[in-house]
Amino acid sequence: MDPTTTLALLWTSFGAVHIGLTTKHLRAKAVETFGEAGFTLLFSLISALVFSGLVAYYAVHRAEGPAGLAIAQFDSLRPIGIGLIGTGVSLIAASLVAYRSSPMALASNDVRQPEGLARISRHAFFVGLSLFALAHALLASRLIGAVFFGGFAAVSILGALHQDRKLAARYGRSYIDYLATTSFVPFVAVYSKRQYIVWRELPWLGFATGIAIAIALRAIHGSILSNGGAWFIAAVVGGAGVEVLKYVGRRRRDPAESVPART
Repeated sequence: MDPTTTLALLWTSFGAVHIGLTTKHLRAKAVETFGEAGFTLLFSLISALVFSGLVAYYAVHRAEGPAGLAIAQFDSLRPIGIGLIGTGVSLIAASLVAYRSSPMALASNDVRQPEGLARISRHAFFVGLSLFALAHALLASRLIGAVFFGGFAAVSILGALHQDRKLAARYGRSYIDYLATTSFVPFVAVYSKRQYIVWRELPWLGFATGIAIAIALRAIHGSILSNGGAWFIAAVVGGAGVEVLKYVGRRRRDPAESVPART
């Protein structure tokens, strides 16, 4: 099997695990068996293992296979691609600043009125990751690179839609109202007068941090996936792992914490 097809299958496996295990019936069965904290640990471990294998495989085979679109060869398109990457990283960083107040947060137990970045997009993290990934897919010199980054975009978009359905089922009317007054695509809710921008609420430090990170990543771009992608894997899995362990620790200290009311 050629590396591009293998990578596509690895992405399919990750999507099946990451989204499939959180569907209503499978999640309910797993929580009944392992408990909320146990399910979270098991889900996170399986996702981390599949993701790590996926990244490691791409890191080893990223120079193989047929050519990609490689729009970087066109002087007029290269700056657009780089600009989208910078915008994506900035959105990701800004969304993490506001993460704890979001209904999407792992330890969230309520739905607050949208504020700050949520007024522009309720899924700023997924939007940022999609922009980052799609730009890389277009810039990739090999087809396997387009599949690798295209997978990030696909999982981000499908994950956001799945998360909306899951949270609507969990919180009921409060999250349905939240959906009605916000948008996934940036500025759509603002344009349709369902929302408005409050400039002082925006995470400006997060935006600035994201730009600084994008510049730093550009400087070390050639070595990000060296050593089988170990640094990239450690950053992504380690960052997510810290949040998971903090959440599990809170749940074990107080099993009732972060359990949303049924509405």
